[in-house]
Amino acid sequence: MRVRELAEWLGATFEGDGEKELAGVAPLETAGAADLSFVGSQKAAKQAEASGAGAMIVSQEFPEGSGRTLIRVAVPRTAFARAVSRLLPAPPVIAGIHPSAVIAANAEIGPGVAIGPGVNIGAGTRIGAGSSIGSGCAIGSRVLIGEGGVLHAKVTIYDDVDIGRGAVLHSGCVIGADGFGFVMEQGRYQKFPQVGRVEIGDDVEIGANTCIDRAALGVTSIGEGTKIDNMVHIGHNCRVGKHVAIAAQTGFSGGVVIEDYAVVGGQVGIGDKARVESRAVLGSGCGVLTSKIVRAGQVVWGTPARPLKQYLEQLANMSRLPEIRRTLIDLKRRVSEMEARIERKP
Repeated sequence: MRVRELAEWLGATFEGDGEKELAGVAPLETAGAADLSFVGSQKAAKQAEASGAGAMIVSQEFPEGSGRTLIRVAVPRTAFARAVSRLLPAPPVIAGIHPSAVIAANAEIGPGVAIGPGVNIGAGTRIGAGSSIGSGCAIGSRVLIGEGGVLHAKVTIYDDVDIGRGAVLHSGCVIGADGFGFVMEQGRYQKFPQVGRVEIGDDVEIGANTCIDRAALGVTSIGEGTKIDNMVHIGHNCRVGKHVAIAAQTGFSGGVVIEDYAVVGGQVGIGDKARVESRAVLGSGCGVLTSKIVRAGQVVWGTPARPLKQYLEQLANMSRLPEIRRTLIDLKRRVSEMEARIERKP
């Protein structure tokens, strides 16, 4: 695709060689003459000078007169993501059912669906039009997968799960397994029935080896547009809102509520029935205690999670502890010397 055509498709302006052909994308440090790259930070702007990229997507503030072929946009990273989808489109879904797939007689398979080798689909399940089911997927009974869904290889979906349109589930994720619910009776754990369900909204993406448990009673829900990284655990009866971002190795206990547009960093732990309000940000590695409420728009860090300013102040104070210790030792020595002099006086 020519630079001129790409800029027009992005609704952007360009400068330099508009007829230059672009065949791929690459980071600044390895891009070649036929590659598109982008400049998304001041550090990247310095790297851009030495880059071999044929064209770069840059901000409106990027210096002029560089002699390079540039596409100017408001947000380079977002525009680059769109450009990648145009230059390197996803392969089309090739409809068909592999002979080794096992599909219940009353399952409904929409038009244009691709079902790979070794797939199992249970009774009463419906697969929406244009969906792609990768090899080795196990899909239970009464499952709904919306139009255009993508299940990569070896995804497991238990019974009674609804997944919206355009959802993407990566390899190894498990949706609808029993929640961790047990009660102690006569010195032994007895399982509390896990008879709820899971509902996942449209345009949700779920990373590899992530587990979302069914509700004990009621629904575990994931809202529209939410993006979940690899190796995340979402416990029973959790409610995750719309357009939430959750990074890897995070765990939610039962009954946690995450409201719309919240951001949850990696390796975060959240206790039972805690609530994270809309647009709050949980820094990587922080811990939210049971029943804690993180207020809307608040940025928190540390364990227990506390406002970022408070966390940084406490961190600064901790870094001064060795100095404070040395000062304390010196003061104790001086006091001891003074007391010794007083005792020696007649």
